[in-house]
Amino acid sequence: MASSKPVETQMPRWQLALLVGTPLVLGVGAVYLWNRSRSEGSGSGDREPGSGERSSGERKTPEGSASPEARGQEQDSMSPLDRAQAAKNKGNKYFKAGKYENAIQCYTEAIALCPTEQKTDLSTFYQNRAAAYEQQMKWAEVVQDCSQAVDMNPRYIKALFRRAKALEKLENRRECLEDVTAVCILEAFQNQQSMLLADKVLKQLGKEKAKDKYKNREPMMPSPQFIKSYFSSFTDDIISQPLQKGEKKDEDKDKEGETAEVTESSGYLKAKQFMEEENYDKIISECSKEVESGGRFTAEALLLRATFFLLIGNATSAQPDLDRVINMQDANVKLKANALIKRGSMYMQQQQPMLSTQDFNMAADIDTRNPDVYHHRGQLKILLDQVDEAVGDFDECIILRPDSALAQAQKCFALYRQAYTGNNSSQVQTAMDGFEDVIRRFPKCAEGYALYAQALTDQQQFGKADEMYDKCIELEPDNATTYVHKGLLQLQWKQDLDLGLDLISKAIEIDTKCDFAYETMGTIEVQRGNLDRAIDMFNKAINLAKSEMEMAHLYSLCDAAYAQTEVAKKYGLKPPTL
Repeated sequence: MASSKPVETQMPRWQLALLVGTPLVLGVGAVYLWNRSRSEGSGSGDREPGSGERSSGERKTPEGSASPEARGQEQDSMSPLDRAQAAKNKGNKYFKAGKYENAIQCYTEAIALCPTEQKTDLSTFYQNRAAAYEQQMKWAEVVQDCSQAVDMNPRYIKALFRRAKALEKLENRRECLEDVTAVCILEAFQNQQSMLLADKVLKQLGKEKAKDKYKNREPMMPSPQFIKSYFSSFTDDIISQPLQKGEKKDEDKDKEGETAEVTESSGYLKAKQFMEEENYDKIISECSKEVESGGRFTAEALLLRATFFLLIGNATSAQPDLDRVINMQDANVKLKANALIKRGSMYMQQQQPMLSTQDFNMAADIDTRNPDVYHHRGQLKILLDQVDEAVGDFDECIILRPDSALAQAQKCFALYRQAYTGNNSSQVQTAMDGFEDVIRRFPKCAEGYALYAQALTDQQQFGKADEMYDKCIELEPDNATTYVHKGLLQLQWKQDLDLGLDLISKAIEIDTKCDFAYETMGTIEVQRGNLDRAIDMFNKAINLAKSEMEMAHLYSLCDAAYAQTEVAKKYGLKPPTL
């Protein structure tokens, strides 16, 4: 199915977020997995008296005002706290006038005058001085003063957020994430400012970790079901076809329906036989033998080897092979087009959409009647939010191969998403009718049922969506992804946590290399408050990631869960659980 193919970018993450109930505000920032319906109307934590600050407002200025009793009194008749408040008020005036050094002197005086037992007032003075240091870009001093404020008032939102911003400037992203996580929980995830910072830091941490981990990772062959699903997305691909009679030795030519036994020295033909036997681990080495010997199937061996490099997540090794095939003067045009499709998909995974588009366009130029080009370019256009162009490509694919159920199902899905996001009810219904037509004409296309089920879930037609997933399982009982989607449906539809987890566990049982299942299980465990188990699930998914971009996303999820464990330990703060 499309959502489980390794080289094509997966279906958008909105699916998981929508089904579990995650707020759809900021992509990765939403990994805190807050159930918005539970937080509407809730408070944002303890606040200092008189701050008057809305949770969505900018936190720039100092705070606090003199008590009415202190106004107009002579300095020598004031209590120590009154004198401290007066010094603070003077500092606020300097701050508003942009005289930050003078403001700092006044706040320092206020701190010195304030009785140590007046922790709330002291924390405000430290926070105000931190605000002045922030204007001078003295980040270490900001962190120091905010830490003093938080020590006295652990749920002090302004001080926590100001420290988070300073820590980010100091590139201390781990502690920054912990602070901004605490802020997000205290504010019930309603403040765009703190959510944006969380999102930014999570992405930075994810990219940093993924870059190192992915470079040094052990390549891992995905499950046989995954590999077969990937190759099924190509209908005009020479290397994925069974051994042809001309490729078999003479005595095998009449053995219809039987696997050929290749005894000649061609590494490529041996690799093809291993493909038929699903003995995938030996394919790269046999292709290498063909390439090194300069055999007559060198171009095919390069493309097959590159494909399996991509499948194990080794794009660095795949690209030179793809480049060679594309630049071969005498290579079969089908091989070149297929290499361009795969290199274009690889570029998209690497977030290089311009290079990706160039490759797909080149493939269309050299092999104008290749349905795979239009099918895969259509998927690229969906990811680039160019739905009209995507539909045009799917239409071209369907003209060239009318029996392409996959292209027809994905065209319906593209039209549905366009209508759904545009809130066009009549077009939504037209797309839903289109799904009905696809599953009627192609009753054995599991992808059609799966995509229809996702659309039905959007429309809250849960019972029918469940039936569609059952049809998928009937057609493809070993497709782990379907069990994950069906499990998520139970959570949204029936709030049946046990059944949902059982189905996702079944997915892992079917395919122990299903990173989507581990990721989803981790997501649910976060919502249940089982953060240690969530981290374990995310780490398993990280080890199975097929691209650096996917690994960065998973690290972001894992780091968000870890930050919540640290915030729980430090401040006793936890978001609500399922």
